[in-house]
Amino acid sequence: MIKKSWGSVKCCIFLILICRASGDHVIGGIFDEDHEENKKAFEIAIELVNLQRNDDQQLKPVIEILEPYNMFQASSKACQLLEFGAITIFGPYNPDNFEAIQSVCDAKEVPVIQTRWNHRPQRDSSIMNFHPHPTQLSMAYVEIIKKFDWKQFILFYDDDESFLRLLDLMKLSHDNSYLIVTRQLDPDDTGVYRDQFREIADSPVNNIVIDCRLEVLQEVLRQAQQLGLMNRNYNYFITNLDFHTIDLEPFQYSNTNITGVKLLRSDLKMTEDFTKEMCKSEESGNEAHTKDCSLKTSSALIADAMFMLSDAMSNLEEGTNPANEGHSCNDTNAWEYGSSLVNIIRTIRIEGRTGMVKFDNEGFRSDFTLILTEVQERGLVDIGYWNMSEGVQIQRPLPYPQSWEDDDEEEDPTSLVNKTLIVITALTEPYTFLKDSSEKLIGNDRYEGFGVDLIDEMAKLEKFNYIIILREDKSNGAKNSRGQWSGMIGDLINKTADLAIADLTINSERAEAVDFTTPFMELGIKILFQKPTAAPPNFFSFAEPFAIDTWISIGISYVFVSLSLFIMGRLSASEWTNPFPCIEEPEYLINQFSLSNSFWFSTGTGLQQGTEIAPIAVSTRMVAGMWWFFILLMVASYTANLAAFLATTLPLKLFTDVESLVKNAAELEIRYGAKANGATEKFFKDSKDHEIYGQVYRHMQEHKEDMPSDNNLGVLLAEKEKYAFFMESTSIEYATERHCGLEMYGDYLDRKGYGIAMRKNSTYRSRLSTTILRLQSAGIIDDLKRRWWQERRGGGQCVTNEDDGDAKPLGMSNLEGVFFVTVYGLIVGYAFAVLERLAYVISISRKTKMPFLKALIYEMKFYANFESNVKPVLGSNANLAEGEDQETELAPAKPYGFINNSNEKLDL
Repeated sequence: MIKKSWGSVKCCIFLILICRASGDHVIGGIFDEDHEENKKAFEIAIELVNLQRNDDQQLKPVIEILEPYNMFQASSKACQLLEFGAITIFGPYNPDNFEAIQSVCDAKEVPVIQTRWNHRPQRDSSIMNFHPHPTQLSMAYVEIIKKFDWKQFILFYDDDESFLRLLDLMKLSHDNSYLIVTRQLDPDDTGVYRDQFREIADSPVNNIVIDCRLEVLQEVLRQAQQLGLMNRNYNYFITNLDFHTIDLEPFQYSNTNITGVKLLRSDLKMTEDFTKEMCKSEESGNEAHTKDCSLKTSSALIADAMFMLSDAMSNLEEGTNPANEGHSCNDTNAWEYGSSLVNIIRTIRIEGRTGMVKFDNEGFRSDFTLILTEVQERGLVDIGYWNMSEGVQIQRPLPYPQSWEDDDEEEDPTSLVNKTLIVITALTEPYTFLKDSSEKLIGNDRYEGFGVDLIDEMAKLEKFNYIIILREDKSNGAKNSRGQWSGMIGDLINKTADLAIADLTINSERAEAVDFTTPFMELGIKILFQKPTAAPPNFFSFAEPFAIDTWISIGISYVFVSLSLFIMGRLSASEWTNPFPCIEEPEYLINQFSLSNSFWFSTGTGLQQGTEIAPIAVSTRMVAGMWWFFILLMVASYTANLAAFLATTLPLKLFTDVESLVKNAAELEIRYGAKANGATEKFFKDSKDHEIYGQVYRHMQEHKEDMPSDNNLGVLLAEKEKYAFFMESTSIEYATERHCGLEMYGDYLDRKGYGIAMRKNSTYRSRLSTTILRLQSAGIIDDLKRRWWQERRGGGQCVTNEDDGDAKPLGMSNLEGVFFVTVYGLIVGYAFAVLERLAYVISISRKTKMPFLKALIYEMKFYANFESNVKPVLGSNANLAEGEDQETELAPAKPYGFINNSNEKLDL
């Protein structure tokens, strides 16, 4: 290994000696071992430059290969190149290795050229970075997102460098009008990105920004496609400048709006020539087709830097001898022409493969042009550009300036420019109407409608002319037993027309006969029926504000609180009161909380009427307070929800979907059908193996009178009779905007789309499909639908400002806190009752000198007697004489004035 390295050094030294003898300039190139394409671009760029130089001095490359993340090796190789007399060094892609080389070149004032994104650009250094300045690049991303009018989007970043590139986009979240979600694609570096995409699959946000390394970009998009996130509902913006180099064919037909940016000017002949040189096979030396070989941005930047360096050298060589004799890293000498060469590079400009290359007064490439490119069915198409002076300019197709165009470009055979197409349609609402006018109209001016406006917008974009003709019978087309087509499909086949636009559903049978564009509208079959009438009031509607579980819980709480008052009343000493306040030490006490009084107290409180019973003890007052609090919230909640229920009339729906319609149609005397010989009838015919759909089709065949020949007749039947009409959802939406008594029922029975039909193998199918996608992404088709569905020809008259009045019963989840407060209050009340009783027994025990346990047992005998509300006083002389046997069972005494069962008043 040492012999091999020393051999390569000797070869380099021999080469340098030859270069110095011939007066050639040494250009050093230090490249990472995993960036072979940059090394190849360096070699080819020097070859092309040498072909253009008119003087005898040529540029001689000296190339060194670095191991990744080996900064010591990078410094050593830079010193070797400087000793050989290199006037410039093209640095590696790895940022750590580049910084080591930069420190060496700064000391020797030798320019070092960088072609990668650097988030820490330095002024007044030897670096000449041909990559766009990071601040300006971030500004471009922000302005592009604003141009797209994305108020909500998701940012996916790859690593720390990727995160830094998106910081300015993240700052948009400071504006409350923006909703931004940020996610790292693969935090654990597993190569699996589905988890992050699966997390946002159900999110309403469908705008996605992706910044990641080129080597993982295609896999990221592929896994997003696997999860169904590649359809017309999603928009992607890719920030990688090499987005155009990956294989995008799997995404060309997904109808997804995928937009990227690039610095490369692929329209220039110099770019094409350089790409061909890069794509040559090293084995055969033959040219490869550039279709399968793309030029990366770093390679194009190396070529632009080499040509700009050559121009700067030519300016420096006038009257000077700028040859670098070589300098050792161990001395303090620097190359005297190094700073001059840097200054010259910063003052000149060239038209390169990455656009206009020039530097500002701080030495940064801040004025550049980013090209916006979009994935379409025919591949990548440039749709706009961004620069500092004009901002974002979007136009499809992109009108390149004259200097951008290739003189040898051939005319596109699919172009529609200045062609005249015959467009057939039918007077079907809202696609085509005869225009109301007091003047006589001719030609296309006679018609208006959604279809007319759509074809007009397409003609403006593609610059073609069109003539509208009508199909009088309004037939879309059907195939007879001989395989011949009628209607508009037949007119296309017979070359009566070039295009057909109406409510033409794309299905397999029609697609075999003609071609369709990308669907301009998605839809499905639903049911049109009268709006439901109000349900009759329920006899127990007063109970509807609370759910059944709430009522049960309230009843249990009522019983539990009442029993608790009864028990605590007996346990609490304060509730045993003297019936005769004039006697200080009565012989008997009474308790107001009998079982009936306890339930009566809870009842009066629950009805907010109160009772004559007032709690005295702390425990009973605690329970009463919690019960009052409980009732307060229960009554307030009930009253509020009762008002909503009384003001709401619940609709009575006869059916909700096709299953319930078929099941209850006979009992409810509901007729149903679809347009005769239409796509909806054919759907049920083709789906007759499905049990429910088969029943529907058999019913249609048995009841031909329920199959109107026109959608308008079906709408009138649904409005005036008990009739359910199967129709496509877009037509139902149109009808319900004008017939306020009708409503759309059920889920989609199928999914399909309307398309513009043309003859089979038409040359302009792809271009028209692309035009429709452009109109959809620009929101024009949505605007046209809003205009003709909701604004024109009677639309919008059924708009209602009523809020959703459906009130929902309050369940336990809404009121469980109130129940818990009541339970906790009861627990605290019981605790106070026990403590109060213990304190009372201790007091009596001390007063009578009776042991505490015996006094407690004596008291508990009376508390356990639930048949009596009379209890003798333990400390009175009448019931406990001094020296009397304390274990003698005392008969319950009766208070003064107590009335016995014989109604005789006892002696006092």
